[in-house]
Amino acid sequence: MSTEPKVKGPASYFPSIETKYEKPMSYWLALVDERSGWKHMEVVEWLKIEHGMGHGHANAVVAYCRAKKDANN
Repeated sequence: MSTEPKVKGPASYFPSIETKYEKPMSYWLALVDERSGWKHMEVVEWLKIEHGMGHGHANAVVAYCRAKKDANN
């Protein structure tokens, strides 16, 4: 029996994102952080077009980054 809590929210997508797109989450999070002046959906669309990411995965990465940024401010 695992004692670790189950990951919920956008971070629950991270293992499948790393597997499918063959890059660590630090890579994706850095890309999104570089586009901090962009609107949420602009970054989602950019990830889809430029990196072939599916909508759910792109949205999860952006949502996680934005929530993390908001929590640190």
